[in-house]
Amino acid sequence: MFPTREQGEPGRSGQGQQGASVILRYTRPEMGQIWSETNKYNKWLAVEIAASEVLAEDGVVPEEAARAIRDRGSFDLQRIQEIEAEVRHDVIAFTTAVAEKVGPESRWLHYGLTSNDVVDTAQALLIKEASTLIRADMHRLLDVLKRRALEFKHTPTIGRTHGVHAEPTTFGLKLLNWYAEMERNLARFDFAAEDIRVGKLSGAVGAFGHLKPEHEERICARLGLKPAPVATQVIQRDRHAHYLATLGTLTATLDKIATEIRHLQRTEVREAEEFFSEKQKGSSAMPHKRNPITSEQISGLARVVRSNAQAGFENVALWHERDISHSSVERVIFPDSTILTDYLLEKTIWLIDKMFVHPARMLRNLESTGGLIFSGQLLLDLAEAGMSREQAYRLVQSHAMRSWKEELIFRDEVANDPEITKLLPPEKLARTFDLHRQLGNVDAIFARVLGEKEYGP
Repeated sequence: MFPTREQGEPGRSGQGQQGASVILRYTRPEMGQIWSETNKYNKWLAVEIAASEVLAEDGVVPEEAARAIRDRGSFDLQRIQEIEAEVRHDVIAFTTAVAEKVGPESRWLHYGLTSNDVVDTAQALLIKEASTLIRADMHRLLDVLKRRALEFKHTPTIGRTHGVHAEPTTFGLKLLNWYAEMERNLARFDFAAEDIRVGKLSGAVGAFGHLKPEHEERICARLGLKPAPVATQVIQRDRHAHYLATLGTLTATLDKIATEIRHLQRTEVREAEEFFSEKQKGSSAMPHKRNPITSEQISGLARVVRSNAQAGFENVALWHERDISHSSVERVIFPDSTILTDYLLEKTIWLIDKMFVHPARMLRNLESTGGLIFSGQLLLDLAEAGMSREQAYRLVQSHAMRSWKEELIFRDEVANDPEITKLLPPEKLARTFDLHRQLGNVDAIFARVLGEKEYGP
């Protein structure tokens, strides 16, 4: 999909009729249709019809003219492009093409409006439609994250800090953490989507030179929008920047999830991996390969959404009551960002839903250091038994470093140290290395995130 030229910018006829977009490879049909040229002009026409009807109610526009605009108002894409090639102004091309369909009453079309009264208000309608799809995707992802978190709630795995084994956790807690983050993303997204659900019909500099504020309020109400309390010729772009930044944050979470799964799929780890079908091929040269291609795609395309957010910030500062510098940018970044967010959410839903999980490998990796991961618990138990924390730390670290360097079984080395066993006899030492002791609060964490009644036993 290709952007058309700006109002007042040189253009060419016959440009793409599907709107502006990243390549079709990443465009799901329903979201792609929202950003089609046809849907864009339909939204422009919806604004024009709503405006004429409200003005007719107040006697500003003849009722028969509003009726004609509503009943006969339509357009032909090719005709718009032909006119645009001559006048070099897309809104004028649109209104001229519609006027040809309406007939003599078209002199009341676009009455009292400036181009951006239509363009900005219609863009809010397009973003509202796109947001509805994205919100539905987010709820679907939350559902699958919750289901799989409960599935692996008590599946032990090693927790890593700096990529190094730290202490035990569960795979369910990893998924629950993503679930909680997605809940925050949903709250942020709902706020941003609501904040940008505004229209403006206040004229060339926002001073209502030709219409009244109550006209704007009623026109917006007909369209399911709120009026911007104050504007220039355009709705202020802090709203748009916030929305794009929210998409950047949301897709950063998807990148985070994908990056973790990429790590877990490494041969040396192999605790979880992407679904791999029987007919799938991972490499043209190496038949054994099972590569995390979907996770890598998520990570890569999330960078594009984040980059678009930066462009949104640049659009906030415009000259005086309005310049044109933001317009060309938004023809790219709004379709692309919403299309990619929709696509990446669908890919992440698939990724989590179909993901292979290997609990036996998780347990083997957890036990691979011979109990080193319980060094912190040993430190606490020795201190509780009477040893100073400083002495306990030196003693435990000396065993840990030797076991690490010489690949010894830390648990056995500790059990053979009389300085330790005199304070922690075998039954107490067994409790030190008890995995279930470390994971005794998992249910409480699930209850805190999901609610006491939802999380299950």
